[in-house]
Amino acid sequence: MDPDDLEPQTAKPQPKNLDVMSIEALGEYVDELEAEIARARAVIAAKREARSGADAVFKR
Repeated sequence: MDPDDLEPQTAKPQPKNLDVMSIEALGEYVDELEAEIARARAVIAAKREARSGADAVFKR
């Protein structure tokens, strides 16, 4: 876990100014965002699996 994840965020980060980015930079940015989305989806799937296991143990 990243220690920065533990710190409360007081302000939402400002969106990047996409107008000043080159096509290549925009492509890289999209790739980074897609990788972050995949990472978040993997964590969601793992948490759902853990919850499902816990539900199976505690429900009769």
